[in-house]
Amino acid sequence: MKKIILFGFLFTALCGYSQKKAIQAQVTSQYISIDGKLDEPAWENAPIASDFIMLEPDNGKSIPFEKRTEVKVLYNNDAIYIGAMMYDDEPSKILKEISQRDNFGTADLFGVFINGFNDGQQDFMFYVSAADVQGDCIMTDANGEDYSWDAVWISKAAVKENGWVVEIKIPYSALRFSAENKQTWGINFFREVKRDRFKYTWNFIDSKIGTFTQQAGTLEGIENIKPPTRLFLMPYASYYLNAADGQKTYGTLKGGMDIKYGINDAFTIDAILIPDFGQTKYDDQILNLGPFEQQFNENRAFFTEGTDLFSKGNMFYSRRIGGAPSTEPSLNENEEIIELPSAVNLVNALKVSGRTKNGLGIGVLNAVTEKTFAGIRDTITGESRREIVEPLTNYNVLVLDQRFRKNSSVTFINTNVSRNGHFRDANVTGLAWDLNTKANTYSLFGNTKYSFINDVEDKKGFYSTISLAETSGNYRYSIGSDFVTKDYDPNDLGINFYTNYYNFYGNANYRILNPTKKFNTFRINYNMYTEFNKESGKLQDNSINANLNLTTVKNNYYGTGITFYPLEIYDYYEPRAENRYVTIPRKIETWGSISTNYNHKFAIDLNGTFNVFDESERITYGFDIGPRYRFSDKLLLTYFFSYLRKNNNKGYIDQIDADDNGNTPNEIIFANRNVITYSNTLGGKYAVNSAMTINLSVRQYWSYADNKNILLLEPDGDLNPYPQYTTNKNSSFYSWNADLSFSWWFAPGSQLSALYRNNASNFERIIDKDFKHNVSGLLNNDALKHIFSVSVKYFIDYNAVKNKLGKRA
Repeated sequence: MKKIILFGFLFTALCGYSQKKAIQAQVTSQYISIDGKLDEPAWENAPIASDFIMLEPDNGKSIPFEKRTEVKVLYNNDAIYIGAMMYDDEPSKILKEISQRDNFGTADLFGVFINGFNDGQQDFMFYVSAADVQGDCIMTDANGEDYSWDAVWISKAAVKENGWVVEIKIPYSALRFSAENKQTWGINFFREVKRDRFKYTWNFIDSKIGTFTQQAGTLEGIENIKPPTRLFLMPYASYYLNAADGQKTYGTLKGGMDIKYGINDAFTIDAILIPDFGQTKYDDQILNLGPFEQQFNENRAFFTEGTDLFSKGNMFYSRRIGGAPSTEPSLNENEEIIELPSAVNLVNALKVSGRTKNGLGIGVLNAVTEKTFAGIRDTITGESRREIVEPLTNYNVLVLDQRFRKNSSVTFINTNVSRNGHFRDANVTGLAWDLNTKANTYSLFGNTKYSFINDVEDKKGFYSTISLAETSGNYRYSIGSDFVTKDYDPNDLGINFYTNYYNFYGNANYRILNPTKKFNTFRINYNMYTEFNKESGKLQDNSINANLNLTTVKNNYYGTGITFYPLEIYDYYEPRAENRYVTIPRKIETWGSISTNYNHKFAIDLNGTFNVFDESERITYGFDIGPRYRFSDKLLLTYFFSYLRKNNNKGYIDQIDADDNGNTPNEIIFANRNVITYSNTLGGKYAVNSAMTINLSVRQYWSYADNKNILLLEPDGDLNPYPQYTTNKNSSFYSWNADLSFSWWFAPGSQLSALYRNNASNFERIIDKDFKHNVSGLLNNDALKHIFSVSVKYFIDYNAVKNKLGKRA
């Protein structure tokens, strides 16, 4: 009998977890002041959402009574209102570090997740910290949280005697929903108690299931509202003052506008009329000795905000738009380049994106860059001329993404680059799929892509990948394979380094789903990877890896791993020549990592690596150390030092091509070298309040490659001494970047920002190993540039303007 009662209790509990909770929104005609007080009469009688359940670390555990959370929902013709009370028996311990928008730092957090179509596909997430800092993002199971999306909404948080409270107003223009008279939305509420690192949700989210957005509750009771006209204008004005030693100081005034327009309840047009990216974060350049270009992060808001659709199939690399010219000028005898732009100016850009109620996502992105010239001068006559290095160019991306069963999708992607005139054009078409079982326990992922290059000689290439994975439970695994032809080339609007291979890979892992007496999280991974050159069949890569990652109950992170490369492999990329390869010896790589709890005022990150090759004295080792100290809720300083040393590293430095008579052999020159890299990064934040912050970012970088002796690459992949080569091919690159910025969100969606930046970089063949002299020399030479800029962006909502004009009339 006891067993029957126990089974009945467990069954009831499980059914309770599997059912979606529902809350009724209450209509109001009262004016709701967003002041964090919840003292309007309309709040008193509104239904309450309570009984939160732990998401992490002890998934499924009920929230304790002393931390109970109560949420109410109101609405009127213009907006939805959220009122939340987070009770806390120790309010003095509520963490409330003030930080920048979308970066919550060390602070308690409340969030509301809304899906206006209740289809489990995409959540609009709105967060408020106990320090009254806003954050918002778009969440999909496929791409996670995209914090580049920014909405305009109002909130206020305040710490009380018995906890803390949040009041939120979200205009309908910040959401997406249908035009039906009776609305049923997907909704969930979130709370994080930061000092414990405990996370709770109102509707239970089972971590055993590989989905988040499909486990929301429902919001009912909203009736007779209409999707508003979503027209937003964001005019801006900016002023730049540029100065450099030995050069004339000059100022530049710019102005323009960004436009957002909702075509209907699902689709939005974003347009840049006159671009201005002068205040974007600098790129962390490195000494790049490898065969491939350095890949940079995208820091321009237009190309990061709401671009989850365009990331499908991994075919779009937005830094191609407005990047370096695609060609180099042709020089005649006695000519030199006197001007070569490092980037191409963007004329305008437009994107349309959204998803229908039937799950069809459509994304179109189009951008145009201007004709760009290089300046060339005859060194004898002094005559100069200009040559086109990038013609007028159109970039276009089209994405059609059909989601079904709330957890699966099939996607068509096409990228196209059309250059005016006789320059190279490119087109890449892909089909991607992400299929999951109804219970989200297994997934089948893959894509196939075809590239076509229209140039002097046309090229066609093919890429395909497929993988199968178990995605639920303590034990999980995945297996997969890739196949890439030699001429696959998506690099006009994408980025891809490796071609002409096929591979096989697998992963098996174990994780705990609930904390133990010692660990909050614990995961062991085992990985295997094998890759072959498609034409020769030679082994290009072969590795066996095991790694462990865990978080203790005190929320300190530890990780370690080891990778074996048990066989010699053949690198077809480093020689930079067709059908040539260099032999890479067997090796072992190890790493370790520690990150202490950021809740403490002082925390530190430590990372170490050690690699040893099956070759005399060839080793690589390095470490990173990153202390951080939070002086107060307003002031935070971070520092990060990185050191890496490669002893007896073997790498390409030059190539001697055959002459017209065939008298000189095609020789590929390598060097046996020591490569040493130092990097110092200092960061700081002072928050005047939740809308006004001062930020500091400084990076000093120095890396050099000191060639010990020269080597000739033999046809069989071996390297032999080659003393005949005497050209100095040492490399030394050092750079300095410093940003001091002030940001003030003076009105919803409106920002004033001021930035002082100085930067310099230098590349030399002569290596000066005096660290102090290198840094001071870089800061004192003519290459140091200074930029001061001020930018004001003002947000104009068509609905607000229309309502104000209507009231005046």
